[in-house]
Amino acid sequence: MIYEIIGWSGTALILAAYLLVSTKKIFPKSKKYQLLNLFGALGIIVNSTVHGAIPSAGLNGVWLLIAAYELLRSIKR
Repeated sequence: MIYEIIGWSGTALILAAYLLVSTKKIFPKSKKYQLLNLFGALGIIVNSTVHGAIPSAGLNGVWLLIAAYELLRSIKR
């Protein structure tokens, strides 16, 4: 049950990030956007790994790396 909650929470975070960017409440280069994507991807990775959904885990692994890279770049600015 805990892995389902983690997975759905991750999904909600990524969808929230997309909604907030689409409605211009936050911007794609913002730390908040990158953090939502990073933690969202992490939640989906946990759930996907537990269920053996390797393509989903892989996709979200790349998603997480992109978010981490952009977050680090924004911190350096």
